[in-house]
Amino acid sequence: MTGHGNLAGMTNPYASFLAGRDPLDVIEATPARVGFLLETMGPGRAEQEPAPGKWSAREILCHLADCEVAFAFRLRQTLAEDRHVMQPFDQVKWAKSYSVYGLDEALAAFSALRQWNVALVRSLNAADFGKSVNHPERGDMTFGTIVETIAGHDLNHLVQIETIAGRGAAQPG
Repeated sequence: MTGHGNLAGMTNPYASFLAGRDPLDVIEATPARVGFLLETMGPGRAEQEPAPGKWSAREILCHLADCEVAFAFRLRQTLAEDRHVMQPFDQVKWAKSYSVYGLDEALAAFSALRQWNVALVRSLNAADFGKSVNHPERGDMTFGTIVETIAGHDLNHLVQIETIAGRGAAQPG
């Protein structure tokens, strides 16, 4: 399985992936980019592990859908509660169910949840983005940091899917 390594003490362990990009633009574009890459590689290649013990493109997509569920809850709890404390989850344990999900279901779930989250985030003001929240493993952060984390997380996994697709940084036509 693909892991994220030791992220303890890091507010946004994916910050380096953003490299100055607008996080909202990234998160809005990710479902279409993933769909394009999956269409390019085809279902057979999407099932192949790139290396022993590493997630296939379909499994990465399932992980993105699961994370979108978690991010949806975290975003809403942060807005609704004062100094909300997020609940971490074990991605390896969540991944045990990925064999039951097909590409189409995973992409549909991820895309719909992402669209829902983007609509929420785009509706907010600067004060909302500054709302405090705590992650027990990463420390204090803001709502805006969660959005940046989502974007960096997307970019991290897009690189993995692009590598599996064998297309590098190619963009849809």
